[in-house]
Amino acid sequence: MSQRGLGLPVLRRIGADAKCAGGQGLVEFAMLVPVFLLILLGMLEFGFAFNHNMTLEYATREGARAGAAMANGSQADRTTCGNGTTLGAANVDPLIIAAVQRVLESPGSMIDRSQVANITIYDAKSDGTPISGTSDVWTLKVGAGPNIPCVTPLQPLDFAAPTSTPWSAGSRLNGGTPDLLGVSISYTYRFESALGGILRFFGGNGAASLPMTDRTVMALEPTQ
Repeated sequence: MSQRGLGLPVLRRIGADAKCAGGQGLVEFAMLVPVFLLILLGMLEFGFAFNHNMTLEYATREGARAGAAMANGSQADRTTCGNGTTLGAANVDPLIIAAVQRVLESPGSMIDRSQVANITIYDAKSDGTPISGTSDVWTLKVGAGPNIPCVTPLQPLDFAAPTSTPWSAGSRLNGGTPDLLGVSISYTYRFESALGGILRFFGGNGAASLPMTDRTVMALEPTQ
């Protein structure tokens, strides 16, 4: 009888220790879940942002490639478009913007067109930065831009032409030392997940957005 009596406190103590350990594990789990959730959302948001940035890179590259190929619109082997429109200096920049726009609005693109602030065409230095006073800034204006040349039926661009063109296509040089043409996009990335709201909940004051810019520079193709 005495041996049984001695065993009861031991069993009670083991049961109490198990309950304490279970409660401690639950508290630790509750503390770690927000951290894991934050890491998971951060990885997911990074993937979304990377996708947007890759699309912007592709868009500026397509625009710069089109601008480099057309140069000042005077190449002998590119005098007409598919619909018979004569390719001239006045058509170059709209076609550059059209090339950028096609990528931004292509199937699978996650770009929010309303967050594209502007597309800039400029004369670039050797390091890729704009030469002062040469930036032609096209601003978002859905369906109100000039018609896209070489397209049948004619369709309007979603970007309005600048009121002045400090670096007009007709003044671009594509001789032995061709100009460097740059195309840049300014874009505001809006968080796709709940990460922005969570960061604000924990004291963050910033908006759930991230400014993005991308640019591509190419030399104008020399006259054939």
